[in-house]
Amino acid sequence: MSDALKLGIAGLGTVGANVARLIAERGDDLARQCGRPIRVTAVAARDKTKDRGVDLSSVQWFDDPAALARDADIDVFVELMGGAEGAAHVSVKAALARGLHVVTANKALLAAHGVELAALAEDKGVLLNFEAAVAGGIPVIKTMRESLSGNRVSRVYGILNGTCNYILTRMEKEGAAFADVLADAQSLGYAEADPTFDIEGNDTAHKLSLLTALAFGTQVAADDIYLEGISNISQADIRAARELGYRIKLLGVAQRTETGIEQRVHPTMVPVNSVIAQVDGVTNAVAISTDLLGELLLSGPGAGGAATASAVIGDIADIAKSRPGFQHGPVFGRPAAKLEAVQKAPMKAHAGGYFIRLTVEDKTGVFASIARAMADMGISLESIVQHAGASAGKESGKGSAKAVILVTHETTEQAVRNAVARISKDGYLTSTPQVIRIERAA
Repeated sequence: MSDALKLGIAGLGTVGANVARLIAERGDDLARQCGRPIRVTAVAARDKTKDRGVDLSSVQWFDDPAALARDADIDVFVELMGGAEGAAHVSVKAALARGLHVVTANKALLAAHGVELAALAEDKGVLLNFEAAVAGGIPVIKTMRESLSGNRVSRVYGILNGTCNYILTRMEKEGAAFADVLADAQSLGYAEADPTFDIEGNDTAHKLSLLTALAFGTQVAADDIYLEGISNISQADIRAARELGYRIKLLGVAQRTETGIEQRVHPTMVPVNSVIAQVDGVTNAVAISTDLLGELLLSGPGAGGAATASAVIGDIADIAKSRPGFQHGPVFGRPAAKLEAVQKAPMKAHAGGYFIRLTVEDKTGVFASIARAMADMGISLESIVQHAGASAGKESGKGSAKAVILVTHETTEQAVRNAVARISKDGYLTSTPQVIRIERAA
């Protein structure tokens, strides 16, 4: 059997401790699968005395993860600290520059510096594996980078944040308010004390930027993603979606269009009978539309110590199975130097169906004025429904208010924005309009 593959783990939080423990517990199985033993020989963490459920007394400890990357006797640097800058960036660069393989679960780091790090890894002839950075334990990176070679991808989309999916699921099933479910998610550890990064879509955007690069051979461009979170989703939206045959999910969507690559993160209505509509709780799902295979849907645990550790260990095992002199493939499926700059499709050119909820004064002529504004902007309506009563008035703060729900046929973002702006200018709205895009879904 070959010499052991020596690992240095930077970060012994939930994921790092799980990785170390599983490697210790399942070392014999891994050795048989990979043809060589895998050993944790060095770690970097703040507290050496903390009980992490695994015996690390014999490994070399470092206070500075960059020192671990530069000086430890290791073959693979496993970065599980998080963060786009600082220790994570410095230490991963140091490891790659030294010619070490790197495994990371850090989507923020790759969203900010992915092309730079990929170029360095390819120059040094080492692997930069990041399966755990997107969708937890779902093997979507390997699928897109390896299994779909020869396919042309037209769209990739999915539920990429378990916190948001948990909140929307409970809002629908229990009729609970957003703020109440968010508080529960925080108490259960599904959401951070400051949940902004999750609920406003930033986490999903980082993951989507990596999927976009793999799908379309483009540079990672997280800053080019159109972004809306779920904090403005109300029970009125949940109820209306259900009545219309939809469920609301926070989706990240990347697709090739005539005007360029469209990247967007926003609440989306998906048909209730679609597979992705059935993905509940903290589960993630990724759909990939291809020319040869049609549409693939991968679903599974999107977060948590065990799921993320599983993906990290899978990446480590791939390295253990490779041998000296083996030519490693490019990090993003094509050489970093040949990744193309993203030709960004303007969001205003997006075409699709729309749900529009308006809370308006209950007086003669309003309904006709709304329909006229839509027609003048060339928007064809699939349905338009008035909901009068206490719920609409209570939500708006005015007893004389009613809700008008519109569902459009395919139209453009620009047309919808123009129509809503005109309706707002007419002066009979009693609250901010709600616009939610409708997506074809697997």
